Amino acid sequence: MAKQVTVYSKPDCMQCNFTKKWLKERNIPYTELNVKEDEDALSKIKEMGYQAVPVIVTETENWYGFQPDKLAKLVSD
Repeated sequence: MAKQVTVYSKPDCMQCNFTKKWLKERNIPYTELNVKEDEDALSKIKEMGYQAVPVIVTETENWYGFQPDKLAKLVSD
């Protein structure tokens, strides 16, 4: 079953790149929203209480930063 994964990121962000690379290597589809180009995306993560990227949003949770343990749950669920 396909999961909805959104990665809020910006260019030249190492944690963003690690997160996207991790997802790609495991063939987990995701939608990327660039907060530098998309004001709505930036507003959305600020409303959620985040001030830095990457912010990863799934159907059941959201978190900040490159967190392989949380990403791994996307594979095992």
